[in-house]
Amino acid sequence: MLDKMTNRLDFQGKALVLRAERQRIIASNIANADTPGYVGRDMKFGQALRAATGTEPKTMASTGDTGAGANAQHFRLSSTLPSSQNGKLGYTVQTQPSLDQNTVDMDRERANFVDNAVRYEATLRFFNGQAKTMLSAITGQ
Repeated sequence: MLDKMTNRLDFQGKALVLRAERQRIIASNIANADTPGYVGRDMKFGQALRAATGTEPKTMASTGDTGAGANAQHFRLSSTLPSSQNGKLGYTVQTQPSLDQNTVDMDRERANFVDNAVRYEATLRFFNGQAKTMLSAITGQ
């Protein structure tokens, strides 16, 4: 019975970790927006969450390195992805060609940043709500 209660918290906890990691990835893209030749990175959140919770086989195709400084001029991106997710970052698709071959679209990155921040906050609220519900059930209130 306890494992059923903690599974929901476990799911929300993994979602929070992945949301925080996606926020770091997007922030790295924004920080490197003026770096010539920088290729933006992103993750498919749904696939990453399914892999982290074990609801999808872990045989997803690898999309390259973890974005941790492929070029000496790029800012380092410290990855805190679960070990099953390391190396699963994808490259962003260039929407408008630039002369310096940088693929970061600031409008898209800002929108992704705000969207992910709102979803992080919502996940945090779900987590807090579930913890409060469990606490009230345990204390009998």
